[in-house]
Amino acid sequence: MAPRRARIPALCKAITMAAACGLALALLFFLDPARGGIFPPCPFRALTGYLCPGCGTLRALHQLLHGHLGAAFRLNPLSVSSLPFVGYSSLSSLLELITGRPLPRVFVRPSFIWALLFAILAFWVLRNTPLFPAS
Repeated sequence: MAPRRARIPALCKAITMAAACGLALALLFFLDPARGGIFPPCPFRALTGYLCPGCGTLRALHQLLHGHLGAAFRLNPLSVSSLPFVGYSSLSSLLELITGRPLPRVFVRPSFIWALLFAILAFWVLRNTPLFPAS
């Protein structure tokens, strides 16, 4: 464990990261991305007319912040499903900055990474067909 004096910059970094995330979530809570405003449109969709795997993520997060899990999942099931993993990773990084020790690492096999990549590509294609309702 690092001496206390050496941990102070890391603690400042952790506080800054947490404050920035809190501010972003507060903005997303009060400002609805479905109405436009300060949130830019998806560049991929603007150029091609097709939805990317991330399209609907801001709107889904807005719905989640208001407690509407079903609406969030309909907007972007891939993003909503990945939130527990993103949250665990973010919390682990934050704890490592504060305490010097991360949460236990989760070993991921290369086959899982390939399956995840395939799922993202399949989601990308399917959400642009009549089989999958557009968000």
